[in-house]
Amino acid sequence: MSGCLLLTRQPAENQRLAASLAEHGIATCSLPLLALEPCPEGPRERQRMLDLDLYQAVVVVSPVAARLGLERLDHYWPQPPQGVAWLAVGGGTAQVLRDYGLPAECPAQGQDSEALLAMPLWPPLLARPDLKVLIWRGEDGREHLADQLRAAGARVDYLPLYARRMPAGLEAELAELAPQIDRVLVLSVQALRHWREAAGGHWQAQRHWRCFVASERIAAQAREWGCTDVVTCRGADDAAVVEAVLSSSG
Repeated sequence: MSGCLLLTRQPAENQRLAASLAEHGIATCSLPLLALEPCPEGPRERQRMLDLDLYQAVVVVSPVAARLGLERLDHYWPQPPQGVAWLAVGGGTAQVLRDYGLPAECPAQGQDSEALLAMPLWPPLLARPDLKVLIWRGEDGREHLADQLRAAGARVDYLPLYARRMPAGLEAELAELAPQIDRVLVLSVQALRHWREAAGGHWQAQRHWRCFVASERIAAQAREWGCTDVVTCRGADDAAVVEAVLSSSG
């Protein structure tokens, strides 16, 4: 393939990934498909942070959730509460937590809810009759994870930290870049939806771009909407994306 790979995460993440791909001769363009806005903190969200020591586990779903959640943690807790298991969906998220000083764990294989639930720390946690889990996330997402934990007897609460919107001017920017693109990285169903909506009448052409996705759930939605060349990465972090791109090149 001779065109460029469209990176669609946040600008700093796109820049970091672009540098890694450039080392292997992969040309990239950058156009975030999601605009992230911090959620306002209401009384319920404030109380959940104040009650952090009452949770036995905190699950953090993304680097953005980690950064925004840690800002609040810093505000309410001069020292993080003891006895809390910190879990991250992926290695990048875990690293943000570790850089802060938290002993975060993440799945050794996979970066989805199923991989998280397969971690060996869950059986002893779920054996507790009073298990409480807090999920740091965006406005929505990880309902399957919460449902599985509740079915096993846990109480699960959410701390919504950011909203995902379609970036202003996305349609025009996509149209300007499109002639250079033959591949795209899409790491959530909402990002996929924004791409499809921004493409508009050009979707019939763009759906044939090679589409790198982070999970089979996103892959299934991409195919349902007509994408004809879908590659599922072994996760959403930089290493997994680079591996998938290099494996499919040539």
